[in-house]
Amino acid sequence: MKIAVITDSTCDLTDAELRDLDIRRVPLYIEFEGKTHRDWVDISASDVIRGVELGADLPTTSQPTPKDFEDAYAAAVTEGAEAIICITISSDLSGTFQSANIAANTSPIPVTTIDSRHTSLGLGNMARKAAELRNNGATIEEILVAIENVRSTNHVLFTVANLEFLQKGGRLGRASALVGGLLNIKPILSLDEGTIVPLGKARGNKRALREVIGHIKDYQKLHPGTLILDIIHVEDASAVDRIKIALNEAGIEYTGGRVYEMGAVLTSHIGPGSYGIYLHTEKD
Repeated sequence: MKIAVITDSTCDLTDAELRDLDIRRVPLYIEFEGKTHRDWVDISASDVIRGVELGADLPTTSQPTPKDFEDAYAAAVTEGAEAIICITISSDLSGTFQSANIAANTSPIPVTTIDSRHTSLGLGNMARKAAELRNNGATIEEILVAIENVRSTNHVLFTVANLEFLQKGGRLGRASALVGGLLNIKPILSLDEGTIVPLGKARGNKRALREVIGHIKDYQKLHPGTLILDIIHVEDASAVDRIKIALNEAGIEYTGGRVYEMGAVLTSHIGPGSYGIYLHTEKD
């Protein structure tokens, strides 16, 4: 059976990976400076950051339409797909999952829609796993089991330069208690069922990284197995070196270690100078 893998643009996988793995990406939309843009197609994170620095209002974002997913499903059918796996950003963060479901009702072939409960690499790693297994001849049932393992062990630790973007975008959730008096304080944040939650805070990058390392060690106790760890950032490449040094000094063994930049949609919500680590485990 030929299986198509479809995801949305918040997965943050590169164009080269999507092409090599044969994953189709459906873009979310960004309203910015009086125009509608498609994430990763018409606008980049840098475009958003430079525009805001020059005085533009913060962007607003919206999900793809059901028609966008209908078109993606139809293209997969044209290419010979007999079934589709579509994995989207958390339904608590966006209506994208709903659009994918609505479109699935009109698809001429079966569509399995999956709410990743995450975004960025939490979503991207699920799409990658699905495509890798598909490309190696796995059945759709085997793929769904593997995806569920990634979803059930997914964990993100991230920090932001400031909370302005999260606050104005209404995405702070339980982390709203951190607002105010954060001079050189780095909040340590995560996602819990699609909602941003605070895990702690530290003064300066060095202490923040120590806090993050502590959380990774706690995570490993709860999720034994091979640790897959990837790094994400928004215009803060220097954070990547700091993270890798801290991981090595702590003796944390992991695979992956891939580095990604966030797209314009996620940058619109968390702002420049943000960075984080995505974790999941596979049983030995």
